Amino acid sequence: MKLSIGIVGLPNVGKSTLFKLLTRQDILIANYPFATIDPNVGIVPVPDERLEKLDELSKSKKKIPAVVEFYDIAGLVKGASKGEGLGNQFLSHIRETQAIVTVLRAFQDPDIIHVENSVDPLRDLEIINTELILKDLDAVEKRLAKAESEARSGKKEAISDRDFLMNIKNILEAGELLISNSDPHLLIRLNEQMKDLNLLTAKRQIYLLNGTENDVPTALIEKIKTIGADYVIADVANAESIPELIKKAYAVLDLISFFTTGEDETRAWTITRGTKAPQAAGVIHTDFEQKFIRLEVISSGKLMEAKTWTAAKQKGWVRIEGKEYEVQDGDVIVVRHG
Repeated sequence: MKLSIGIVGLPNVGKSTLFKLLTRQDILIANYPFATIDPNVGIVPVPDERLEKLDELSKSKKKIPAVVEFYDIAGLVKGASKGEGLGNQFLSHIRETQAIVTVLRAFQDPDIIHVENSVDPLRDLEIINTELILKDLDAVEKRLAKAESEARSGKKEAISDRDFLMNIKNILEAGELLISNSDPHLLIRLNEQMKDLNLLTAKRQIYLLNGTENDVPTALIEKIKTIGADYVIADVANAESIPELIKKAYAVLDLISFFTTGEDETRAWTITRGTKAPQAAGVIHTDFEQKFIRLEVISSGKLMEAKTWTAAKQKGWVRIEGKEYEVQDGDVIVVRHG
């Protein structure tokens, strides 16, 4: 499993600066050469001190961190959905991502022109979300037309789909993000039955507020909270903002890391919190899930305290876990399989 994030924002808000910073980090990753896949996709390692320490402990030949793919698109402008600017053309490029980072300019700098001629991150948030809503509305209306046609046959499933899509359409037309809707079943059904729509407003959002705490108006923070999103306040030109952004993305998406380590390789793996042992093993190799027998497990902290796997076993710190075990953040595992 790989975390993928789309970056959106108006022109001149720091979006390109952020992406350049992401793709210029001087880090080489075995099997994941740090690079830009194409001009707007960058692979970034997930910073994790536990991985570094486990690598030192095992004296591994290779160290492979978990990675995040960042997708950057052209800056959106007001009216993008009607053909203004270039950004709307590229929104489809981030449909497959798991989350969206919206970069909002909070900093004041008269030398950097704002496309709306003034710095107002609250207004910019509304512009971006309106364009995302309109893009989703276009996709939903196309699917709804097909569902309405099929519903005329009287098929219960087609009628149910038509009614559900009409509900989605009404929510979007009211200017509401799907991720903010109070009905918990809406997103579940959307993700299970109509996942291929990949609606942008159904994705988790993180707002990167480019500036200092003093630059960010209270009303903006309140608005982000009402949306049910999260935020990071940072100078995007500062490399220190990257680990914080990735850490926030993991928290927002409820992702965790577990590890495998040995002489050949120490590696971090990404899973959703609550993933059970066979499915976590399947992230390493699909055969491991199908032929799963058990896990040998120890927390990374305990393994580092013991110094070696053998010593940890002698102390009774290595546990045997079966199919119902939920792999925990920081677990170091050995998969036993048929």
